[in-house]
Amino acid sequence: MATEVKKSLHNVRFPGESDQYRRARDELLKAEIDLRRQIEVVAAQRRALPLGGLVPRDYTFEEWDPGTNAARPVRLSELFAEGKDTLFLYSHMFIPGKAGLPLEEGCPLCTSIIDAIDGEVPHITQRINFAVVAKAPIERFRAHARSRGWRHARLLSSANNTYNHDYQAESPDGAQFAMATVFARRDGKIHHFWSGELFLVPAEPGQDPRHVDFMWPLWSVLDRTPEGRGTDWWPELDYSETR
Repeated sequence: MATEVKKSLHNVRFPGESDQYRRARDELLKAEIDLRRQIEVVAAQRRALPLGGLVPRDYTFEEWDPGTNAARPVRLSELFAEGKDTLFLYSHMFIPGKAGLPLEEGCPLCTSIIDAIDGEVPHITQRINFAVVAKAPIERFRAHARSRGWRHARLLSSANNTYNHDYQAESPDGAQFAMATVFARRDGKIHHFWSGELFLVPAEPGQDPRHVDFMWPLWSVLDRTPEGRGTDWWPELDYSETR
């Protein structure tokens, strides 16, 4: 009886690869195809969500006004541009600094995310409204952004409102969390639509919550290497000693 030859998923071969490699790669490719399908299934399920609860108040944030070189108030409703009824807010953590100040240093993990997202903001905001909010005073947040070279992300301070607490980006004792939240405007009213609730449920063994990984290209790159993302390395704010 002739040996059955399994047909490969495509005809491309890379230099020097063995039959063993191709068989293993085809099995992985099948899994990647299944994952791609499942990602779209979940995305469709997400898009079909009914509207969530109405926001409890029209939160007043602060942002920096370059014209007056001072902070100015801006309400949540004012973050919706004409013709754009979706608002994506990313809650950026700040952590205690060496001087013992309560909100001194931008979180390296959130910073890594916005380092990458900042360049995409002009593209994102062609479709939706986008901003980054931190509990830190707007002057401190702006200084952190300038130190990173951010040019596009709209920066907000929630230092004087309860937004972080209300939308699960702050614990009762004031600790800050990363959280991605989407709001939808319908008939002049603002509803909560989606938040990264993977943060609120136990992670699988050996995993982090991964609730904001979808906007964090660092891990997408490392996950495709032999070393993987690992469990004992995190991005830093200063790489001067390793360059």
